[in-house]
Amino acid sequence: MNLEDLIKYQEEDVRPFQQGVFKQFSDRQVKNITADSRQVQKGSVFVCLVGEHTDGHDYIGPAIKAGAVAIVAQSIAKVPQGLLDTFPVLKAENTYKALAVLANRFYGKPGEQLQMIGITGTNGKTTVSHLVEKILDLHGQKVGLLGTLGFKASGQDAYDNAKYTTPMAVEFQELLAYLVAEGYESLVMEVSSHALDQYRVYGADFDIAVLTNLTQDHLDFHKTMGEYFKAKAKLFNQLKPTPARPKYAVINLDDESAQKFIEACPTNVEVLTYSLNKPEARVWAEDVHYTIEGASFKCHIPQGEFDIRLKIAGQFGVYNALAAIATGIALQVPIETIQKALESVTGIRGRFEVVSQRPAVIVDYAHTPDGLKNVLSAARIVTPQGGRLIAVFGCGGDRDTSKRPKMGRIAEELADVLVVTSDNPRSEDPQQIITDILTGIERFQTERMIVDPDREAAIHRAIDLARPEDIIVVAGKGHEDYQILADRTIHFDDREVVQNYIRAKTLAV
Repeated sequence: MNLEDLIKYQEEDVRPFQQGVFKQFSDRQVKNITADSRQVQKGSVFVCLVGEHTDGHDYIGPAIKAGAVAIVAQSIAKVPQGLLDTFPVLKAENTYKALAVLANRFYGKPGEQLQMIGITGTNGKTTVSHLVEKILDLHGQKVGLLGTLGFKASGQDAYDNAKYTTPMAVEFQELLAYLVAEGYESLVMEVSSHALDQYRVYGADFDIAVLTNLTQDHLDFHKTMGEYFKAKAKLFNQLKPTPARPKYAVINLDDESAQKFIEACPTNVEVLTYSLNKPEARVWAEDVHYTIEGASFKCHIPQGEFDIRLKIAGQFGVYNALAAIATGIALQVPIETIQKALESVTGIRGRFEVVSQRPAVIVDYAHTPDGLKNVLSAARIVTPQGGRLIAVFGCGGDRDTSKRPKMGRIAEELADVLVVTSDNPRSEDPQQIITDILTGIERFQTERMIVDPDREAAIHRAIDLARPEDIIVVAGKGHEDYQILADRTIHFDDREVVQNYIRAKTLAV
């Protein structure tokens, strides 16, 4: 592909700053698109992204020296003036969007050749995506799964590690092109608010957009809940139905923002709502029963009703299943297949994962106020009479500080014993993060409070004080097998810490 073909139909998003100069170089061959000057090679188009800490315009010189055949700039004022008359410079109002536009075209618009299901929301994205992937797998499709745990092909257990929940635009389009070449029919993916705000999935042509919920998270990035909503809503704004390719929105009717997301959908997008208790929803549940191993309920759908027994626990597990059922209906999968798929899923790594039975220890990724409330509420329901609920949790450093006292208050309300510790402190002082958490606690009762910034020691202490009938929830890190400290990242896996310590205690008896 040459430069002219690359931007031929993209003038409104990416256009030559000087048409005459561009024409002199329009037949240059493009080998790749990149926003990382370290990855520039002969034939690269270098896109200058403006980030929180770095500005791609500062690397124009090294990019050209490494072999770039064109530069995409957001600020012409930051381009060395001598280049403008001698080198193809493309102007874009937003270089994040430009990167997605160019990558999509460079790889042949692969998203148009796949059935694309995008799942967004504060909590539940990983579980819903796994459930939908299982539905399509049992339906006989070759389907890929992309999200927080990485990329996984249908029928396989292993994941390719992921740096982000949703990859950057070039890596994303490259993956889509790979899936098309390998004969995949569908991709089920988590779509983060960061990804939507940065146009990473722009142009992917989603067929179904799913909303799990919208609660406080990432305000260090989005600043306000209004901006957070706007980012999430982009997934729904971008649905483009045609007679040949209808589009669907699956929305949690019980979420406070449900109506706003419904209104964000373009005309002719079919909306399927789901609810735990509202019969007006297209998919809703009643007669819900919970155990530590899972949940059962009667599911009402437009075609009738059926009973389902999940191996995924908690109220949020039921919500996630309802979202998957509504998505399966939109995908026109038989109800029998949907039911069989959901009942076959034994659990998702780090999502209400029971890693020990005696004492019962649950590891969960909950790292937001709503996430912690959900997991502790679910654990409280299944805590045996006379048993205590012990919560081990912290908050991440260099992230939204306003959620810290809220999480402390939630833990005080729902748990019998609080063990406050570190999560991923990053560059912050772990003790200061803990202090922020403690400001949300109304009554500091020493008999039900433990504070230990050493996460491993905190987990050990929770296990030591647990009685056989108690339940321990270790929240915050879930599937993660690392801890980010100020000066390094170390191996740390809550599940391993729990199981190794209980095994050592058992052997010591």
